Amino acid sequence: MNKTITWLTAEGDHEWFPPLEQALDEPEGLLAAGGDLSPARLLAAYRRGIFPWYSAGQPLLWWSPNPREVLEPGEFKCSRSLAKTLRNRGFEVSFDRDFAAVVEACARRREHSSGTWITPEMHAAYCELHTRGHAHSVEVRLAEKLVGGLYGVLIGRVFFGESMFSHERDASKAALARLVERGVVAGLTLIDCQLPTPHLRSLGSKSMDRSEFSALVRAGTGGPDVPLFSTP
Repeated sequence: MNKTITWLTAEGDHEWFPPLEQALDEPEGLLAAGGDLSPARLLAAYRRGIFPWYSAGQPLLWWSPNPREVLEPGEFKCSRSLAKTLRNRGFEVSFDRDFAAVVEACARRREHSSGTWITPEMHAAYCELHTRGHAHSVEVRLAEKLVGGLYGVLIGRVFFGESMFSHERDASKAALARLVERGVVAGLTLIDCQLPTPHLRSLGSKSMDRSEFSALVRAGTGGPDVPLFSTP
């Protein structure tokens, strides 16, 4: 089967994407380019298991890799050292307290490595999603200073993780641990991690075939959002 990239237009149907099976094999998972970062298009993408990922100077790129990296809340691995950190480190964990600061910190971390895909346009788009109640953050503070956190998009019973950062040892792990803790209680079924990393694998993430992932996303995004961020 010959696969070619699909180009989207900003003026077209903001909820339309090509079938996931059309994603390229090289680069793995590239499905479409172009379009825009409007709330309607972003939410439509996540409901199909698609996410945007591109660098400054590139066109807007949309991805659906196979396999997909996921974390099921009940499979989260909390090591003894992490449990000790959560008890004794003095981290203060909050939810949706400073979304913009978490996104900015995630972008800065990548600027200091190999560049960032959290462009100003991406920053603004996810802040708009946050304003509309779709994007959320977990913040970790130590002595009132923001030292770690993560952000992503919640639709139904699925949390689509976008990025995390850590300025103190285990700070991002603490953010994910508290998210999972709440998620188990709230009925969260899946955390999308997009791509594998040793950091995520150490916490219990695993690879999942795209077809299975898509089926879980369809089932999990069909109802109201679980009260993951609305509880005290």
